[in-house]
Amino acid sequence: MDLNLKNKRAMVCGSTQGIGKAIAVELAQLGASITLVARNEAKLKETAEELDTQAGQQHEYIVADFSEPYELNIRVQAYLKQRPEVHILVNNTGGPAGGPITEAISDEFINAFNQHLIANHLLAKAVVPAMKEAKYGRIINIISTSVKQPLNGLGVSNTIRGAVASWAKTMANELGAFGITVNNVLPGSTKTSRIYSIIDSKAAKSGQSAEDVQQQMEAEVPARRFAEPEEVAAAAAFLASPAAAYINGINLPVDGGRTGSL
Repeated sequence: MDLNLKNKRAMVCGSTQGIGKAIAVELAQLGASITLVARNEAKLKETAEELDTQAGQQHEYIVADFSEPYELNIRVQAYLKQRPEVHILVNNTGGPAGGPITEAISDEFINAFNQHLIANHLLAKAVVPAMKEAKYGRIINIISTSVKQPLNGLGVSNTIRGAVASWAKTMANELGAFGITVNNVLPGSTKTSRIYSIIDSKAAKSGQSAEDVQQQMEAEVPARRFAEPEEVAAAAAFLASPAAAYINGINLPVDGGRTGSL
């Protein structure tokens, strides 16, 4: 099985913590040079220094914030003028705040749409020309299992994640002929700051302890535990590899079997 990413460059967003960082680490271990994208320069420098560096690898970073998609685009475009070849794009950013959809205000949808779909779209448009020229491209979007089964209490997220999934499927259809695949990885409950924030919120609303809430959530998963970020990263890394060339336009749950739909 060909998992070798030597001489490939991967742009990994939201890559200083959680799933994004785990993906950057995994892709570097497979030989890719990594361009980290996040808003905290100190953490970017720290993460870049942590990545494996094999012969020919060069890790770099871009300081940008997904909540400002057009500023993000300007900074990425400036970077690409110096280093135009990006073979792998991992779109990943923090999810919208939780809450019932009936309590959401319109600005929450607009902000989430900009931060997720618009930012993803601008980044994809920026890197696709070089992918076409190389006849190799992998666009991987880290979304949520909510695109298959909406999650209670995540009204804005459910809505925007579904839009991103449809955008990705449309792009997969248009780019497949150029050796470019577009796929979505759908993490279930994963040991990141976001899941513990959700646990704390549920605990505060229910009067239960955070430990009890976590146990209840884990009991809903056939695997009876939360995922490690590295387990989600392994799925993304496979989709980024030459071995996954004929996998295109799919939603891949990495959720321990929790999602109730096929």
